[in-house]
Amino acid sequence: MGYFSGTQTIGILGGGQLGKMLLTTTRQWDLNTKVMDPSPAAPSRIACNTFVTGDLMDYDSVVAFGEDIDVLTIEIENINADALVTLEKKGVKVYPQASVLKIIQNKCCLLYTSDAADDSLRV
Repeated sequence: MGYFSGTQTIGILGGGQLGKMLLTTTRQWDLNTKVMDPSPAAPSRIACNTFVTGDLMDYDSVVAFGEDIDVLTIEIENINADALVTLEKKGVKVYPQASVLKIIQNKCCLLYTSDAADDSLRV
């Protein structure tokens, strides 16, 4: 397997088991990683370059976390989506985009979007 080394920093909002699995893969690419989670004992803490304890729903905390990273992703859907909009405007690449996260967070809207995308899913 080939290895990649770069100067990019990937940020992950949420530091649970899924984030830890993602970090295992980033090690093969020698990327800088930064994780924020409300729990100081989050599983991802031991696998990232930088760990920040913070409230994922707090606008200012999420914006401050994301200002010095290149790419931001989420491990959990309970994230302040308005903060992601701000980071996108500042040039941070956010995946999934804030607009997608807002649909995911609104279960009624998610159901409508799914139905509109494919009426054949109706029972």
